[in-house]
Amino acid sequence: MASGMVGMKDKTRCDWCLATPLYMEYHDKEWARPLHDDQRLFEMLILEGAQAGLSWITILNKRDNYRAAYDNFDATKVAKYGDKKVNSLLQDAGIVRNRLKIAASITNAQAFLKVVDEFGSFDKYIWGFVNNKPIINSLKSMADCPANTDLSDKISKDLRKRGFKFVGSTIVYAYMQSIGMVDDHLNSCWRKPQRQGHS
Repeated sequence: MASGMVGMKDKTRCDWCLATPLYMEYHDKEWARPLHDDQRLFEMLILEGAQAGLSWITILNKRDNYRAAYDNFDATKVAKYGDKKVNSLLQDAGIVRNRLKIAASITNAQAFLKVVDEFGSFDKYIWGFVNNKPIINSLKSMADCPANTDLSDKISKDLRKRGFKFVGSTIVYAYMQSIGMVDDHLNSCWRKPQRQGHS
């Protein structure tokens, strides 16, 4: 797709993204596209946890602020955050200033690094749950889209066992969608793989 807003209005999209240009751009360029870069996988894990109880557009609007506040989501740096950094984050109006979520982001960075040590990369670990092949669902409307699945239950349970926080099954399913493990674009959406002739 061309950069900017060119072509934005002449495509059929999933209806959840139609409220703002930023939402549509995220839908078009990122959502449900397979993601394998560990730093980006960590970013999305933290942002999905930050979203809990909020709308995703709220987080998208703050994403640049998050990247600045969280050292561009370098898990090694985040894992070492201490009280001084936590207090700084709690004063940062550009992110969600929730003490539990901030504490969880540090805990999750530490757990993330342990997974990397064990599996070689977080990518290898998380994508192993789907044998490195995205699940492409057939959805006629967003009402058909599940909030969680048996697989998200399984992944959530394993993440919690490994010490991760804010990784309930619903958050995990949203994470799976965001990193392309699951493709829940509506059948009518221009981003659906069969409409593009490739995945």
